[in-house]
Amino acid sequence: MSKASNKGNTGMITDIMKQPRARAAVKLALEEDIGSGDVTSLSLVDPKARAVGQIYSRVPCVVAGATVAKAVLKAVDPRLKVTILKEDGSLVKKEEPILIFEGKAQSILAAERTALNFMQRMCATATLTRKFVDATKRWKTLILDTRKTTPGLRVFEKYAVTCGGGTNHRFGLFDRVLMKDNHRRLWRGGNPDELDQAVVAARKKFPKIAVEVEVESIRECESALKAKPEWIMLDNMSCADMKKCVKLCKGISLTEASGGITLEKAKEVAATGVTAISLGCLTHSAGSVDLTLEWKAV
Repeated sequence: MSKASNKGNTGMITDIMKQPRARAAVKLALEEDIGSGDVTSLSLVDPKARAVGQIYSRVPCVVAGATVAKAVLKAVDPRLKVTILKEDGSLVKKEEPILIFEGKAQSILAAERTALNFMQRMCATATLTRKFVDATKRWKTLILDTRKTTPGLRVFEKYAVTCGGGTNHRFGLFDRVLMKDNHRRLWRGGNPDELDQAVVAARKKFPKIAVEVEVESIRECESALKAKPEWIMLDNMSCADMKKCVKLCKGISLTEASGGITLEKAKEVAATGVTAISLGCLTHSAGSVDLTLEWKAV
């Protein structure tokens, strides 16, 4: 067996707001929204007014970003008292409160939209991820994200995937060698019988980084396997060919199915025995969950 383990990226995000990029993104988002001040609240709301608010979802979903929303509220006003009622990764019912907070009303109003903007997209990604995880759990298939993320917001989107039970793939171009079709075409003219030599070249240049090769046929799979890469990506293959490749890779390389896999097809793909399924849709097509902030009667 190669030195790979049955895991995705070992740098999975665990405490989102300890990430410098997350803190910087929250700061930038607040600057973008508040600017020189919330002129509506400053005009109409008594600066001494206090309120109790709560965030809840209008639909059932998986929570992701409660910690981010708390950070947004505290960044606007550290004196706000914020309590997370449903932790990231939890399932919530329709109109079930996720966070509750109290303090200066002007501060809550200034933080409201930014907190919701982060959470509504993160909850959607976590909820979609959970659907794929549930669909494939019989086969213990890893559900992986991709680099198809919103520029500048990758740290939040990949964290949301983990909240849904998924696993982070590489975070960027720096933490895994992944030879895709465009790389292969530039490697010795794209010779499908020399992919093993590409693996050797990558290992020589970066000996401590895992190597993955995207293949589109059984022939390419056999070629790459001669150098025992940690992962083989089976791109846009039929399930019949995937099964053959999984058999070839057993004990040598882990396998990742990729390429337009829908929720309806996920079970069939998982049944081929692949180690993982990677899905760009988790972060580029999840949409938003309908969240709202409402005042709580006290």
